[in-house]
Formats: sequence, structure tokens, C-alpha cells
Amino acid sequence: MATSSVDFVIMSEVIEHLVDPDGTLDEVRRILVPGGLLLLSTPNMAAWFNRLLLPLGVQPVFTEVSLRGIYGRPGTEVVGHLRVFTHRALVGLLRASGFTEVTITGAPGKVVPGPLRFLDRILCRKASLASNLLASARLPC
Repeated sequence: MATSSVDFVIMSEVIEHLVDPDGTLDEVRRILVPGGLLLLSTPNMAAWFNRLLLPLGVQPVFTEVSLRGIYGRPGTEVVGHLRVFTHRALVGLLRASGFTEVTITGAPGKVVPGPLRFLDRILCRKASLASNLLASARLPC
């Protein structure tokens, strides 16, 4: 893709699977026009439920120690996350990558069991506790 050729890039549930998120963000910055917008979503390692699980010795949801099986955490699916993000880490990465006007909001997650989804929706109002992080970041003009 040509340099400065797109107005916005959407990365939905991608960045946590990348070996080199820095290189990917460099490429996003290269193809965005000045003032262009990056929208991305990623699971939140510091989600409210992980804050409850970790002191109990349970591996945080969204993290894995093996690609062959689930060990030490709830769930049955190997999701292949190589990187995990907190609100603070995601903001720091985006700003260090040259993005400005970084805004993070929270969203509920599909991994939350049915009886806890109401609580999840309430707690997601505070992005740092949310199941998922939704980022909006703009390149300087």
C-alpha cells in the first residue's frame, strides 16, 4: 500500500497475536494520511475478573503458557495470544508509536459466563477494568 494512502485502519482482535506489534504500528503509521485514525480492540489483561483470579493463583484469562493446551486458567480454547495489554500499556505503546489523541474505552467480553455478564457490562464503564479495550488513536496532522 502506498504511503499516506488511507484515512483509517481497523485492527480488531489482532495486535495480541502479533510477534512484532511495533513493526505493525510503524506500517500503520506509514500508510495513514496525516490526521488518520487507527481503531483497535484487544483483550484487557487487567480485566476485573483477572484481578480476582490472579491472587488465587489462576493464570489470567487471555494468556497462555502453551499452544497445545489450556493450563492453569479457565476456558477450553487455545487462542494464541502472544501479547497482552493493560489500559496503561496500550496507551503507552500507541503514544510511543507516534499516535496522538489516544482514547481507550471498555467493552464487555464474550468469555464472561452468562450470570456475570450484567456485572461485566457495568464494570466495563471503567476502561481499566473492562474485558476488552477499544482504542482510538490519531496521527498528528
